[in-house]
Amino acid sequence: MSDAEIIQKLSTSLRSATASLASAEKWLSVLAGEEGVEINPLKGEIKYSASVRVEEAEDDDSQVIEGVFDGQNMLGSDESLYPVPANYASKSKLVEGDQLKLTIQPNGAFIYKQIEQIERQLVTGKLILEGSQYQVLADDGKVYKVLYASVTFFRAQVGNTVTIILPAGQEATWGAIENVLPVTQV
Repeated sequence: MSDAEIIQKLSTSLRSATASLASAEKWLSVLAGEEGVEINPLKGEIKYSASVRVEEAEDDDSQVIEGVFDGQNMLGSDESLYPVPANYASKSKLVEGDQLKLTIQPNGAFIYKQIEQIERQLVTGKLILEGSQYQVLADDGKVYKVLYASVTFFRAQVGNTVTIILPAGQEATWGAIENVLPVTQV
């Protein structure tokens, strides 16, 4: 391994450690705000009253990276793209801008968790297929991509009216299917 590769790996590790420390500080402040918890991070002291139960985390050498969902992937705090499983994104109804936490376990397993939702809005439109990409032609004329996993989960078909979730007040490329509206018979 060259010096440049080692420097790059060290730099990536430091960014990840910084993000992990920021997350830990956030949780410490949350705990400190709870009644019965006294925290002195400089001395490494945490005191609990009898009414507070805290599970101790194992030091398992997991790497934690926080980032933002872009419609298909997570853009990590280390500026790398991490693929988000389409089934998880569909089931969780992730929207562009949602904050995620990725835990990379020592065995290489990726575990995603949604930690903060962006403000949302609902839009209706028709499901269309352009090439191999499912999209929704919204009632306002804009087109949004949707994940194939969402289409199959909801058993949606081209031409169905669907409700999609979008980030409120922001431009978006991707939407998350909220539901397929029933066909009304006349």
